[in-house]
Amino acid sequence: MAAFSEVSKIQYEGPESKNPLAFRFYNPDEVIEGKKMKDHLRFCCAFWHTMRMNGADPFGVGTMLRPWDDGSDSIENAQNRVRVFFEFLEKCGLGYYAFHDRDVAPEGANFAETCKNLDAVVKVFKEESERTGIKMLWGTANLFGNPRYMHGAATSCNATSFAYAAAQVKKALEVSLELGAQGYTFWGGREGYQCIWNTDMKREVDHLAQFMHMAVDYAREIGFKGQFYFEPKPKEPTKHQYDFDVATCINFLRAYGLDKDVKMNIETNHATLAGHSVEHEMEVAGSQGFLGSVDANSGDMLLGWDTDQFPTDVYMTTKMMLVLMKYGGFTTGGFNFDAKVRRESFEPIDLFYAHVGGMDAFAKGLRVAAAIRADGVFDRMLKERYASWDTGIGAEIEAGKHDFKSLYNYMIEKGDADPNKSGRQELIENILNTFMF
Repeated sequence: MAAFSEVSKIQYEGPESKNPLAFRFYNPDEVIEGKKMKDHLRFCCAFWHTMRMNGADPFGVGTMLRPWDDGSDSIENAQNRVRVFFEFLEKCGLGYYAFHDRDVAPEGANFAETCKNLDAVVKVFKEESERTGIKMLWGTANLFGNPRYMHGAATSCNATSFAYAAAQVKKALEVSLELGAQGYTFWGGREGYQCIWNTDMKREVDHLAQFMHMAVDYAREIGFKGQFYFEPKPKEPTKHQYDFDVATCINFLRAYGLDKDVKMNIETNHATLAGHSVEHEMEVAGSQGFLGSVDANSGDMLLGWDTDQFPTDVYMTTKMMLVLMKYGGFTTGGFNFDAKVRRESFEPIDLFYAHVGGMDAFAKGLRVAAAIRADGVFDRMLKERYASWDTGIGAEIEAGKHDFKSLYNYMIEKGDADPNKSGRQELIENILNTFMF
């Protein structure tokens, strides 16, 4: 029996539609800049938020109504969740999914039983994927939830916790290969520290790099060719995460020789917790060749934690699309809705409203970004601002024809720098508004 029998497949109805269960801007097969909209955006649904979040918070128990879930840790219940999940994906038109191993299958009495449980649920994922054509964007392992990881996983002071995490990731990589995942994400939920006085930071970071090398080596050994991602987050649950932001992660990858194998999976809410905007983080990654995938959500700027709200700010999605398209778009990555409905939005239908809104926000952002790119106004203004580097002394500096001594002599003769030109920030913001409206 269908879990969402009252909902038909969500259709594109255009900007004038008032139907909350229809797309106003997301028309999946519409071609923009030579590529279908669905291929620009590559929308993905996060199993952990959509199927497992019950609305509990530190001040209250769960609120979510999920009639298909009996609340047990039985394999039958876990398998049923998968079937419901694919019904939801089909009706929303979501082409990809992602999950942690522990989202989908319960732990057993020992590691062997835990692996057996996962196999039983993955079997249903495989059946449903083959039936629907919906693909796994990337896999990952939950290396933060169980008490064995209270001190971290790859960075734990407990060597057997490291060993368990390695065994868990080995299994998660095998599952990712079996399901045809296009990538695998490292998110170090507790890979950081609380107190510097009881922490050997160099040893922990060395261990993290060793762990990631082991994962890459094993993946290649078994024939997994998917892209590896590293997901930055500055804090929460630990006070000082080793994967603070994109720049920190890139430095780590380069320092430990992982830069050829791992790109960034950037999350909007993590960017804001680090004091950045998501477009800044995407630009840092893109400019250095590390832009891989994006966890699409938003945060509440009045709250200081990772609220994982659905993205509805079209200014934000437009800026994100401008950066993404500048660097050639996604290859193996996509926009994964790492977002959950609010505790007060507890009915199953709210899952549809949330995803429809998020998909439309990115589709509108794509449309605006494409219009800006076609007009070329921002490119012209950028070229004008940096014009002094295109000829004369600027071009000579970039070509490596000068050093401090020659530039000293140049300025002795010239006397002073040329007058600066206005940055036109307000004008740029006004121009953006003309495209938005």
